[in-house]
Amino acid sequence: MATNIPYIELSNGVLVPQVGLGVFRMSDQEVENSVKWAIQNGYRHIDTASFYDNEEAVGRAIKDSGIDRKYLFVTTKIWNNIRGYDETIAQFNKSLEKLGLDYLDLYLIHWPAQGFEEDWRAMEDLYKAGKIRAIGVSNFKAHHIEQLMKNATIAPMVDQIETHPYLQETDLHEYLQSKNIAHESWSPLGAGLNKVIDNPVIKELADKYQKSPAQIVLRWHIQRGEIIIPKSTHEERIKENIDIFDYHFDLTPEDMNKIAELDSDQRVGADPDDTDFLDKSMTYTNQNNAK
Repeated sequence: MATNIPYIELSNGVLVPQVGLGVFRMSDQEVENSVKWAIQNGYRHIDTASFYDNEEAVGRAIKDSGIDRKYLFVTTKIWNNIRGYDETIAQFNKSLEKLGLDYLDLYLIHWPAQGFEEDWRAMEDLYKAGKIRAIGVSNFKAHHIEQLMKNATIAPMVDQIETHPYLQETDLHEYLQSKNIAHESWSPLGAGLNKVIDNPVIKELADKYQKSPAQIVLRWHIQRGEIIIPKSTHEERIKENIDIFDYHFDLTPEDMNKIAELDSDQRVGADPDDTDFLDKSMTYTNQNNAK
């Protein structure tokens, strides 16, 4: 299937499909099915992480798809238990082996747990060696990026942060724009936990455009210029999540303002400034909190 997903150009010229598939909290079988359906329906961007403990399943699904590697954009992340230059190089190689790839499109530091500066130094060298096409961070606030840049020689090209209508991160969004760092949203639909798709404003717009509430929210992200990685284990929803580029489907400034008014600083994930969470997260290795 041909894809009409637009691309976002990163600061180094690398192009990223603006919609990808996230695979957090998926079993291996769910990953293999979801990645297969996604690629069949035009997705070319897959986002995983060592923390998700499913990189091997992503790799199998990519191989089984038969698609040429050069047409895919694959992201993974380094978890908080890995800190240090040599440790980062080793973890990168481990992830690459699990994915069955010989390079990554994007590698991210998952959270700003202490010691991330040495991880970044290693990632810069991997980038310079051509092993990674782009490097970035995840869950970094502006002050974390400022701290990183005190010694970094390459600025992050992406910051992947929790963003949805109930947590719009407008100040950080503007900061990232000013630094030419792409804003990538995880949990763009609120992870199904905060019921943003049940909000009356979202439902009203869904009726107006004859789209689902989820499609309204995803379109809002797209028009803000964000990269989005909605997760789904259902084939029909995977299809629906990229059916947001119709010629006549364009939220008006008034529509965008209505959604902007829903911002209430409600997180579904951890706060990147929660040092207790960050310290504890350095003691386990995957999404099941295994040691």
